[in-house]
This record gives sequence, structure tokens and C-alpha cells, in this order.
Amino acid sequence: MITQTAPSTPHASAPSSSSPVKQRRRRKPSLYRTLSRVLIMLIVIVQVYPLAWLFLTSLRTEHDFATGDPFALPSSLTWENYARAFETGDLGRNILNSFIVTMGANILIVLFGMMAAYALQVLGFRLSRFVRALFMVGIIVPVQIALVPLFIDYSAVNLLDTYQSMIIPLAGFALPMSIYLFSSFFEYIPRETYEAASLDGAGPYRIFGLITLPLSLNTVVTVVLVNSIFIWNDFIFANTFVLSEDLKTIPLGLQNYIGAMGKVDWTATFAAVCVTITPLLLVFLVLNKAMIQGLESGATKG
Repeated sequence: MITQTAPSTPHASAPSSSSPVKQRRRRKPSLYRTLSRVLIMLIVIVQVYPLAWLFLTSLRTEHDFATGDPFALPSSLTWENYARAFETGDLGRNILNSFIVTMGANILIVLFGMMAAYALQVLGFRLSRFVRALFMVGIIVPVQIALVPLFIDYSAVNLLDTYQSMIIPLAGFALPMSIYLFSSFFEYIPRETYEAASLDGAGPYRIFGLITLPLSLNTVVTVVLVNSIFIWNDFIFANTFVLSEDLKTIPLGLQNYIGAMGKVDWTATFAAVCVTITPLLLVFLVLNKAMIQGLESGATKG
């Protein structure tokens, strides 16, 4: 009797002991997914609400915005604010100037940042780590300390009130972070790839153009995306080095909506802001998709 009842007890108690564990395992993923969805929804609301409020406010009448609740839904919609925004300031010229400065600075940042990272990380030399450390120190240098020396130098070489006076410092202060991003990516490119190209007779310039550059497209997109946001919204360099109305960028052009005695046409200003951020949002969406596609393909894939 003892030998018959002893084996039966584990079989009888096993389902009761394992079922709570299975239920706990099923509850944890569902709770994790629920919390993740709630957190994502909160982040989306925080990010989308200012844009939605800005667009709705740009469609409100001037009387409705001045007398009503600024955060309430508009009682009536009008497109006259956009027409008044273009009449008050030279918005088209401001957008063109910001586009020229952004493109020019990004070209210099990508070109010099990738070449410097290639020399430091791939080619290497005796003091490469020391030189890289010097570049990294540039990340913590504030831009304000360079305004007066740059203004004096620009005035001496007649570079004031030019596109170059904005493009050069914007590219220079963005180079340390760009070099860091490119160097971090070059570490993951297998050394065998460069060795195979060298055995085939490829030199450093050919390896850079045929191997490093195509594999770095995802990093190029990331660098351009990050820097475009700051360059497009730059105010300090444009306000210091631009003296004429023809070269004013968007941040400077928005000052034209401040009238006499500090009176601000808020609805026209919001309409102008909507117009100016639209190209940046479109570029962000396009580059964001390209960045995701680039990250999915790597040097060792396949």
C-alpha cells in the first residue's frame, strides 16, 4: 500500500502548484504591455499637444484670442492670420536664409566630421587618442565665449553680414559631437573589411569612398537630423553677425511681429511659427524613416 500511494501524491499536487506560476507568468506580460501603452500614449500627448495648440491658435481671430481663454477651443476659424504673417514680415526670405545656413553647415559637419573620425578611428596614428580627447573637450565649451572674438575677426576680414559668418561657427561647434558619433559607428565596422580592401589594392581614399561612406549613411542621417534642429532654430549667431534684413533667418524674422511699445500680433506670430516649423517637421519625418531603415542594415548583415 505504501508503494502504491507514494507515487500518486506528486501527480495530485503537481497541477495545483504549477497553475499559480503559469497565471503569474501570463499576468506579467499583459501588465507590462498595458503600462508600456499608457506610457507611450502619455509621451505622444505631451509631444503632440503643443503642436496642435499652436495650429489651432494660428486659426483663431485676434479678438477671440485676446478676450477668451488662450487654451480653449477657438469659437471661429480664419486664415487671415497667415496672410497677415506674410505681409508683416519677409517670411519667405527668412525661410530661404535658414535653409541655406542649415544646408551649408550640415555639409561641412558631415564632411569634416566623417573625415576626422575616419582618420582617428580607422587609420589611427600615434596621438590619435589625445586628438580625439581635444575634440571631445569642445562639447563642453559654451558658444557665448566665442561671440566677441569671432565678431572682431569677422570685421577684420569683411565676413560680417554674410552666410559664412553663421555657417562656420555653427559647423565648428557641432563638429565634436559629430566626430564622436562617427567614431562610435566606425568601431563596429569589421577590420576584416578594410583588410580585404587593402589586399585588393585599395588605398585610404578609395576605402573611404567605397566602403566607409556607404556604410555610414545611417550615421549621416542621424547627424544631419540632430544638427538641423539646432541650426534651424539658431538665434545667437544670427543675431550677432547679421546686420541687414536680407540675411535674417527665421528666429530673427519673428522679431518683426513685435510692434510699437512692445505690442505683439500673437495670432500672426503663431501663424508664422506654423509656417516656419513645417519644413523642419517634414525633414524630420523623412530623415527619421531613412534613419530607421539605415539602422536595420549593417556591415555584417547577410
